[in-house]
Amino acid sequence: MATGKLYIGSKVRALRETHRVTQAVFAERLGISTSYLNQIEKNQRPVSASVLLALAENFQIDITSFSTSDSDRLLSVLNEALADPLFDTYRPSVQEMKLITQNAPGFAHALIACHQAYRRNGEQLASIDDQLARTNAFSEPTPYEEVRDFFHFVDNYIHELDLAAEKLSQSLGIPERDAGSALAEYIGSRHGVRVLRAGADENVLRRYEPKLNALFLNPYSPAPTRTFQIAFQIAGLEMSDLMDSVIRRAEFHTPEASEICRIGLQNYFAGALILPYEAFLKAAKELRHDLELLAGRFGSSFEQIAHRLSTLQRPGMKGTPVFFARIDRAGNITKRHSAAKLQFARYGAACPLWNAHQAFETPGHILRQLVETPDGVRYLSVATEIAKSMGGFNTRRPRFAIVLGCEISHASDFIYSDGLDMTGRSAFEPIGISCRICERANCLQRAVPPLKSRLSIDRDRRSVLPYSMN
Repeated sequence: MATGKLYIGSKVRALRETHRVTQAVFAERLGISTSYLNQIEKNQRPVSASVLLALAENFQIDITSFSTSDSDRLLSVLNEALADPLFDTYRPSVQEMKLITQNAPGFAHALIACHQAYRRNGEQLASIDDQLARTNAFSEPTPYEEVRDFFHFVDNYIHELDLAAEKLSQSLGIPERDAGSALAEYIGSRHGVRVLRAGADENVLRRYEPKLNALFLNPYSPAPTRTFQIAFQIAGLEMSDLMDSVIRRAEFHTPEASEICRIGLQNYFAGALILPYEAFLKAAKELRHDLELLAGRFGSSFEQIAHRLSTLQRPGMKGTPVFFARIDRAGNITKRHSAAKLQFARYGAACPLWNAHQAFETPGHILRQLVETPDGVRYLSVATEIAKSMGGFNTRRPRFAIVLGCEISHASDFIYSDGLDMTGRSAFEPIGISCRICERANCLQRAVPPLKSRLSIDRDRRSVLPYSMN
């Protein structure tokens, strides 16, 4: 849990309202005065350690649930939205934005949603004709974006699914047993599902035939991929009720979003099943997050390992806070999550100075980079290139960069920090989140001007950029 003063008025108020009691009754149970509780709920006073303990004892809650990480992530997204020139007439201070995210998180989410709709409409208007632009097709978040935001704001951790997956994994003896063999045997004995080879001409990773009680897998997929697909199918057969509950709580706006989320939840369960939480967390610490050794121990791919490391957010048993991303050759971030302060841009490509892009030039190697973002926070970044194969020589292989990292204060937890000089400022390369919100004035790789800056054009002088920023 974050150190320092803890202002969690909205969470305390929500807890009281959930129990349907007045401030006077709630304060009495906590052993404090009503006026003190009133000041806490208005964020006029921080919550003391004794009050936190009283909350835990009287209302059976996990103290770690009052972490400020959710507010930090919401603050980051809100800050990016308000950087738009649309808000030039009013620039709230950081303190004002903190007050909003802490006291009125619902309002902050609504403002972000409005800005997203504005951005989408503007982008669509630039590329489609007037008749299509007058429709309502682009006034709402896409189902994919809605689901992406859902996972972002639950910290990419689904507690009930994680526990269920770990319980099943333990009963099957994973990871002591080979996960692929154990899961194939289990789905057959428990559900009567046969695991078969898909046809050589089928362009599928997985095809489930309920009437035949058969799961067909691509025979050319790597073993970790086939194992993951079996785990995915087990989630569909056994976790429907749990997933229905999660989806109902999310209150998605469209059936499409609910279905996309269901796929995401099955993927989550599959990852948690083949990489059970406690065993994986213990191994990650023991092996100092060595991706190759973890992949070998659990029979998994680099991507599965890196993604799972970003989900280790169980209350009271959290792993090292890491960021994780999968990036294609065009710089598009196709997967993302950050338990660290680093938050990925929602629009535009990744910073070209990041070692993610260099990974494509050195396949088979793990690259290390010390970086500093414009806010002054420093990170260790690790990147490697992966190629997904489903066939032979003539088959196209999608290539991605997998990037994993942490704040420099946690770098010693990673074997990749060994031998790096992390004491001097010159060792850290300046990178941004995206050009549109990065204010570095002399970046050789800048693609577009930052939103917050006003440009000055001098036709008689040219520097790194064809303009200067004020």
